[in-house]
Amino acid sequence: MAHLPNLITDLALILCAAAITSLLFKKLKQPVVLGYILAGLLVSPHVKLFPAVSDLEGVSVWAEIGVIFLLFGLGLEFSFKKLAKVGGSSSISGIFEIAIMFTLGYITGKLLGWPAMDCIFLGGIISISSTTIIIRAFDELKVKNQNFAGAVLGILIIEDIVAVLLLVILSTLSLKQQFQGYELLLSILKLFFFLCLWFLAGIFSLPSALKAGKKFLSDETLLVVAIGLCFLMVVLATKAGFSAALGAFIMGSILAETTLAEKIEHLVQSVKDLFGAVFFVSVGMLIDPAMLVQYWVPVLCITFVVIIGKSVNVTIGSMLAGKGLKHAIQAGMSMSQIGEFSFIIAALGLSFKVTSSYLYPIAVGVSVITTFTTPYMIRAADPVYNFFEKILPNKWKSNINRYSSGAQILPAESDWKIVLRSYLSAILINSVIIVALTLLSSYYVAPFIINHTGSKSFGEVLSVLLTLIIMAPFIWALTIKKLGKLAYTNLWLDKKYNRGPLVILEIVRNVLAVVLLFILLRQFFSPLVSFAVAMIVMVVVLKIFASRMQTFYNRIEHRFLTNLNARDQIAGLHEKNNISPWDAHLAYFSISPNAGYIGQRLDELEWREKYGINIARIERGKQIIDVPARSDRLFPYDRISVIATDEQLQNLKSIVEQTTDTIEFAVSEQEVSLHKIIVDSHNHLKGKTIRNSNIREMTSGLVVGIERNHDRILNPDSSTQFEWEDVVWIVGDKKRILALNKDEGGVKG
Repeated sequence: MAHLPNLITDLALILCAAAITSLLFKKLKQPVVLGYILAGLLVSPHVKLFPAVSDLEGVSVWAEIGVIFLLFGLGLEFSFKKLAKVGGSSSISGIFEIAIMFTLGYITGKLLGWPAMDCIFLGGIISISSTTIIIRAFDELKVKNQNFAGAVLGILIIEDIVAVLLLVILSTLSLKQQFQGYELLLSILKLFFFLCLWFLAGIFSLPSALKAGKKFLSDETLLVVAIGLCFLMVVLATKAGFSAALGAFIMGSILAETTLAEKIEHLVQSVKDLFGAVFFVSVGMLIDPAMLVQYWVPVLCITFVVIIGKSVNVTIGSMLAGKGLKHAIQAGMSMSQIGEFSFIIAALGLSFKVTSSYLYPIAVGVSVITTFTTPYMIRAADPVYNFFEKILPNKWKSNINRYSSGAQILPAESDWKIVLRSYLSAILINSVIIVALTLLSSYYVAPFIINHTGSKSFGEVLSVLLTLIIMAPFIWALTIKKLGKLAYTNLWLDKKYNRGPLVILEIVRNVLAVVLLFILLRQFFSPLVSFAVAMIVMVVVLKIFASRMQTFYNRIEHRFLTNLNARDQIAGLHEKNNISPWDAHLAYFSISPNAGYIGQRLDELEWREKYGINIARIERGKQIIDVPARSDRLFPYDRISVIATDEQLQNLKSIVEQTTDTIEFAVSEQEVSLHKIIVDSHNHLKGKTIRNSNIREMTSGLVVGIERNHDRILNPDSSTQFEWEDVVWIVGDKKRILALNKDEGGVKG
């Protein structure tokens, strides 16, 4: 009789148990993740009613693969550019909530009498909400298109980044067994360096390689390539001293910037679901029911801290970020749970043997309870808001509205901000590349050449020469490239006292270049020789070959930016859609070919009068109509951007078919987004009506709201007159809207 390895028997047991429990939980309309955890509990050695898994070590390997695929999938959904798009409000809310929850976790652990490492890990465990559970709850409750949901997803992106950082920090603490600020700072700097390096190298090379081989990439080949790249980055991250999960997340986020991101995500989904199921089953296998019974008091205490703490702190953080009271409460009550990242953090403590055995099952118990309560918390947001709306004094509500409105006034971007951002990005990017080339030369190139030539001196000189040739364009960009040209010139000519700081910026970046060159050369030569050669290289690069360096660097930069923006150029997504603190926001609809209003003019439809909404944009094939006129008509399969509140959108849904969440727009040279201006002496709007103010003509925009004396007028009538200090919401071209606040671009009377 043929022998069957225990691992195969265990996988059969795990997957069959997972299949049965997932079907059961689907029937009960509960998250499938909980079914997997239950399956793991049933096949664990702790439960004697069913056959148990015998090869726990083999299952743990499959579970590690599950973590890799979970983080790879998360990276594919994330992308670095999303982080820039979520804006300051989500960053403020997320960082505030994580900091407070981490502190609450540590304090709770101390009150329970736990050791310091248990308290630190507990802080990390309860800091991160579950993206999977929240998105699933939004889908089930059909609130994913409401205004607050976008803010929640933005906060979740911040949490994902912090969670990855926590994995690195907690790994460092676990290895050292003590808190050392210097080593922790070095670990964070090391993480930051490798993140920048991997991102720059990945965006420069991978999209071009995938594009070159696109005709050979069948679904099967693309899947193999994507998974191969994922595990390659896992190996590189591990070699660099980081976790496998971090490597998977980084490769996913790099591939998320390519034009094949959606296809890769679709192909990987089934594999991710399979290994993810194994991971969550392995989570359930580590639960000891007897231990849960023993520690039921800590489970309930921590559950209370998670539900109340997250609801309150996300709400406060959102209000600090400028969101209205209703929006903030909805966001806070949506995030009152922990999930998959909490399991990973708890498992990290177990793998390093730095946390007590009870912490993992307690974390799972809290996650199970908070997962069940999440839909009820989301439903309770409106009643909670109505309660506070009734009991809060009018003065408090007025102050909240004033703060949330003022926090989102759009200021003109200053020249100093543009210049500093240009210099910081240039210094950061080119310094990272130069340091990476230095490390490559010292640890790999020089030893390789010396081993193959047999001459140490010749090998060192040749490796330095090759490194300097490759490094030269980046030295040029760091030292002499013109940065923020227009803003720099404005500052230089505007006021004489601007010239000193500008000269200091130039000196700083040139001194930095000399220091980086000196570090490279010092690996092989004496300090005096290193300094002399560094100065010679600077002269050669800056004076003799400057034009060639510029041409070569421009090619590199063009390729990088082309790869970075390729996906957006195809999708043409415009996501600046908040009119907070109101509930009004941009939503997208597709016109059904069977609609009874096909061919009618917008003024004949009277949607503004009937539903209180405005149509900000119509996409018809490759044609884009920004801020359509009343005489424009709707045709089959038109995609429209509608400005309305959540309640108005619900009324509109009965006659318009809503599209899926991701809508691809054709590329438009003019980006339409929502901004505010204040009626003052600069724009000459006071006393004019919306119709005769010429705002539509001057901004290609549409007035969608006015705030006046703490009252709000959504989609005001065109005969409405502007008054002093009115806050006017306009959807249109950003640059033209900003021009209204300048004398030369104002609306003249």
